[in-house]
Amino acid sequence: MGIGIAQVSAQNAKTNVLVLDADERQLEKGLKFIASNLEKAVVKGKLSATERDETLGRIKTTTDIADFAQTDFVIEAVSENPSLKRELFLNLDKITKPSAILSSNTSSISITKIAAATTRAEKVIGMHFMNPVPVMQLVEIIPGLATSQETLKVTLDLAKKMGKITTESADVPGFIANRVLMPYINEAVYVLQEGIATKEDIDTTMKLGTNVPMGPLTLADFIGLDTCLAIMKVLHSQLGDTKYRPSPLLVKYVDAGWLGKKSGRGFYEYPAKK
Repeated sequence: MGIGIAQVSAQNAKTNVLVLDADERQLEKGLKFIASNLEKAVVKGKLSATERDETLGRIKTTTDIADFAQTDFVIEAVSENPSLKRELFLNLDKITKPSAILSSNTSSISITKIAAATTRAEKVIGMHFMNPVPVMQLVEIIPGLATSQETLKVTLDLAKKMGKITTESADVPGFIANRVLMPYINEAVYVLQEGIATKEDIDTTMKLGTNVPMGPLTLADFIGLDTCLAIMKVLHSQLGDTKYRPSPLLVKYVDAGWLGKKSGRGFYEYPAKK
């Protein structure tokens, strides 16, 4: 997600971007991924070679969070873990200049709670990008309880420069997209768990019967079953309704390390490319 956000920021918004990751190899892999995406666009005639080179020139990488000291706008895209996000925002609050806006790409966690870890709650906001970021048009914008109108305006303007269409959600668990999507996926897992249908028939029924691009179990594999489970846990714990209880089969798959496409196996298997 972070690499995709970096690409649209550098390519469409034409801003200088600094990408942080603890693993230098992940950063190198990410840059290669962006370069590959841009090269495909050049081949298809959607981008000039000059634009490709200019985009890549706007992207720098670092493994040191201290390098964010002069950053104007931060978009966090770490794992969907409340403690991890709060700790990161606590550090960002200390490192970045007071005028910097701190945004989270969280898909379910309270922006107000994240903002409480900082001394600038008025400058904290949610930007929920959809994956893959360079392809998907939507960004959900989520103001927290204390988010200022100026922060909201700057964020909306940045998303527009990135070429995105925005929707605005109240700061409630799951926001709009995952409040609807994750229970749908979770119920599909229950249907599989209860032996009502095979995974293929579940996906085919929903794909052809409701005209969605892919079935719920395939989509879960693409999202990551660990991410789906994390969001369902947030919905269940924060809303307190048993209808959000994660499917035991979903829990079992995550415990087994079957996380979807990224691990090579989820509801379906994904052989490694040779």
